[in-house]
Amino acid sequence: MRLHDRVFLLLGGTGGIGKALVDSLVQEGSRVVVASRHPESIGHREGVVPVSLDLAASDLDQQLERLTEAYPDIDGVIHCAGQNRFAGLAMMSVAEFDAQLNVNLRSAVLVARHFAPRFEKAGSSALVFVGSTFGSIGFPGYTAYCATKFGLRGFTEALRRELADTSVQVVYIAPRATDTDMNPEAVNALNRALGNRVDTPEAVAAAIIKAMKRDERRRFLGWPEKLFVVINGILPRVVDKAMLKQLPVIRRFLYARTES
Repeated sequence: MRLHDRVFLLLGGTGGIGKALVDSLVQEGSRVVVASRHPESIGHREGVVPVSLDLAASDLDQQLERLTEAYPDIDGVIHCAGQNRFAGLAMMSVAEFDAQLNVNLRSAVLVARHFAPRFEKAGSSALVFVGSTFGSIGFPGYTAYCATKFGLRGFTEALRRELADTSVQVVYIAPRATDTDMNPEAVNALNRALGNRVDTPEAVAAAIIKAMKRDERRRFLGWPEKLFVVINGILPRVVDKAMLKQLPVIRRFLYARTES
């Protein structure tokens, strides 16, 4: 995938991974249209255009229409937006679940629905979706988040096959734990207690750029997380037993978060 002289719409560009992606894309010679509910927070710099877009809005499809009218030269989209909440299912409100569903999954579907036909006519374009290891491995405390990320992985797989005879590239990239502000301290402490490796946003952004330049369809980040994805797919009981051993530690941090 060529990055130089491309115009990418970046969704989730104000988060940790998103900010690192903006820097990487600009260095590659791309122009980046960064969409956010608060575009004033993005600032102004060469090669970056902040625009207003609410991924959770009921009229997202109409907002996308106005966006492409204003920026008809967009020839690639990177969906890097996401929300999560580390909580037991019973502790999660309907509003919190809806927020994750709307941003993590619904918006990705509507964005693809909007751009895929336009990109197909253009002859060369890309749809890139940033998922999660939790889109392949269910993890306690992330039931809602896993549901949306499993859905995103399945959606991108179906979409890639649906567009296989077109010029539209569909790419799915699944990071492991990443050091961003989206994680509360309880999650950071849990990762330390379990010995989980945590990547920097810059490392994740570099891996995304590499996957795009190599025209990869899917990329899972981190070792041994990539191995666990495979094992979970063919021998889920092995992962069940491993999770069962970790469950007392996970519950301790879940309850600590609730009581704080």
